[in-house]
Amino acid sequence: MSLFQRFRAVLALLIAPPLTLYVSLCTIIDIILFRRSQLKAQIHPRFWGKTICKTVGVTVTIEGLENLQKEQNYIFVANHASQFDIFSFQGYFPHDFRWIAKKELFRIPIFGFAMKTTGFIAIDRSRGRAALKSLTAAAEKIAGGTSVLIFPEGTRSPDGKLHPFKSGAILLAIKSGVPVVPIGFNNTFQILPKNKLLAQSGTITIRVGKPIPTTSYKPKDKQILAEELHNRVAQLLYEEKG
Repeated sequence: MSLFQRFRAVLALLIAPPLTLYVSLCTIIDIILFRRSQLKAQIHPRFWGKTICKTVGVTVTIEGLENLQKEQNYIFVANHASQFDIFSFQGYFPHDFRWIAKKELFRIPIFGFAMKTTGFIAIDRSRGRAALKSLTAAAEKIAGGTSVLIFPEGTRSPDGKLHPFKSGAILLAIKSGVPVVPIGFNNTFQILPKNKLLAQSGTITIRVGKPIPTTSYKPKDKQILAEELHNRVAQLLYEEKG
């Protein structure tokens, strides 16, 4: 890593916390005080994602947007190789969407309230009835018109390769009844692997696959759909295609 790139990477680390606080406050003020819609208030989290990418020297290209209908809501299903999956998707993906986040994050002062105000969906990761109840509530919100991005691998890949999908996340897609769209994040692992702090510059390519209807799937079919989506995502990854 060059000295200049090291400077950019360190700068991104330093500005990330105050930038997150600033964006959270702007979002709250826009929605609560100025009564802007959640859709219009998305300019703030998009600014957050773009700023981090540009500070590090990351450019983002998107392929396959013609597969999406503007007014349709989807569950986007993607590989998860880096924190830059989040920054790039938030900053540059043009289709309106929200994040699914563990309920503990909503307790963080200002940041948690901003997530709630913006329409983020809380999920209970504990086991048992509470988890099932939060999953059902999330599915109902998605069915009501909210697109989301999920990472069925459950965590960032330690080696950049695509790992098996957990069927629990796929159950959410079946319960919601909305189409699922495979997404491939390419080159994010090379920019910032798991357990690394300083990001490299480069180009991220987000590849969008064709939607898969979920209305014909039952909860018992979650593993079948998980494998189908895994194969579709793999086809969108350059490393998987050789």
